[in-house]
Formats: sequence, structure tokens, C-alpha cells
Amino acid sequence: MLEDIQDSDSRPLVSSVQPMETLMNEYSDNPNFVRKMEWLKKQGWLGVRRTKGDGDCFYRSFAFAWVERILRAKDQELAVGAGISTLHTTFQGLGAVGFETTLFVDFYDCLRSLVEQVITPDPNGQLLNASLLLEAFTSPETSNSIVSYVRLLTSAELRTNQDEYAAFVVHPETQESMSIIAFCNYFVEGMGKEADHVQMQALSKAMGVNLSVAYLDGSINNDANGDAPVDFVKFDNGGGDSANGIDDVVLLYRPGHYDILEHRAHEHRSSAASALVTPAAME
Repeated sequence: MLEDIQDSDSRPLVSSVQPMETLMNEYSDNPNFVRKMEWLKKQGWLGVRRTKGDGDCFYRSFAFAWVERILRAKDQELAVGAGISTLHTTFQGLGAVGFETTLFVDFYDCLRSLVEQVITPDPNGQLLNASLLLEAFTSPETSNSIVSYVRLLTSAELRTNQDEYAAFVVHPETQESMSIIAFCNYFVEGMGKEADHVQMQALSKAMGVNLSVAYLDGSINNDANGDAPVDFVKFDNGGGDSANGIDDVVLLYRPGHYDILEHRAHEHRSSAASALVTPAAME
């Protein structure tokens, strides 16, 4: 199944929301996985937004879910303000660890402009909506620019707080200890390098976002009801609705891959036309 994920060249970088049954059908020969997905459905996780298995799936999933939560926030002005403030802080942080501004300014502008578009129309008079967000993340140029930026944020967090992470930084294949600088150079900053626990902790902390990751594997520990619960690993970084105006980011991990968990079974897109701001509407 992992090979299927990685070799699906026709799969978009980010998909529309699909019902959990789509994933269950792909794992029909693995009853343990299916039972766990049934448990997720009982908890209200009815769908999944899938990302391409290209080694960037964690970073792409995280970034998409973060912007989407700003878009869907009850108080968009609060969420956008907090998001822009966070991005400004991270921009300064990248320079503080020695990254040249010319390396990342375009990546930064790409992500910032999406967040700003939630409440400020772009030059075409359009506010960001679900369709435009998905379009941005399925465009390789935009999507990969954003992935590059959050990879650099992850690296900057690890480099800045080395004492906090050093004990957990190991070579992903040999499990031997590595210096944080070497780890960032080889396994964080470059595109196509998969993420593990330490990268998840670092990025979610750098962004001030609460992150939960549901781990889908073949193990089974039945609960009192005979169901097969899924373990959620949580990274609490002081985010949440009262802090930054957005809900937690929730991802689904299955061996070698990350997707976005959804309470919806299908996409509910706003039409692009509904986000068009006419001069009259702006008066």
C-alpha cells in the first residue's frame, strides 16, 4: 500500500474531501485498518483530505489545514491577525538562524498572501474561499513554495532550540544520533524528505498551533465496546480558538504517509463567484 501511495503520480498534491469509505475500500484486505477507520467515523471523523505521497505530505497537509482553519474561523479577523503575526515572527526567526532573506522571501510572500486574502480581496477582487484555497495548493509552484517555507521554519525551530530537541534527533534509517545541523541539512530542509515526530513537534511549536495526529496502524487494542480505538498523539503549543482563533490541526498518519482528517464526508465549496467583491460591495 505504501508503494501505491508513493507511485500515484496522477494524484493531486491535495485532494478535495473524500468520505472515509474511500480509504476503507483501499484497505479492504486489512481488517484491522478498517476497524480503526470505523472507530474514527464513530468519533465524527467522516472524511479525509488526501495529499500526494511525495515525501512532503506532512508539511503540505499541515500548511493546508492551517490556512483552511483560518478561512473557516468564527472570527476571521482575529485568526488572520494572529496568523500574520506568527508569519512575521517566523520571517524574523529564519534570518536570525542565518538563512538569507533572498532564499525564502518569495515563499513567505506566497503563504502570507493566502492568509491575507481571507479578509482582503486580491487584485482581482476575490476573497479566498475553499475552491481558491484548493486551487492554490494543487498548483505545484504555489504549493511547493509553501512547503519550502514551512520546512525552513521547522529547521529554524530545531536550530534555535537545540537543547530541547537534541536527544530526539536520529538518522531515520540507522537510528544513530545526529547533530541537529546535519539533520536539518539532510532530512528537513530538502523537498521530498519525510517527517517524523521531531519535525511535527518543531513545526507546530514554531507556528503556535495545536496539532493532533491519529496513528493508523495494524495493531488492535479493543475497548470495552469491542471497538478498535485509534491513538492520537497531541502537540499542545498554546494554540486553540481563544489564542489564535482557529481549531486544532488534525492529521491522519498511516505507514509512511499523512493526510488531513475531516468531520465532513464531502467538500462544501464556495463558488469563486461568491467571493468576488465588486466595487459596489466595497463601498
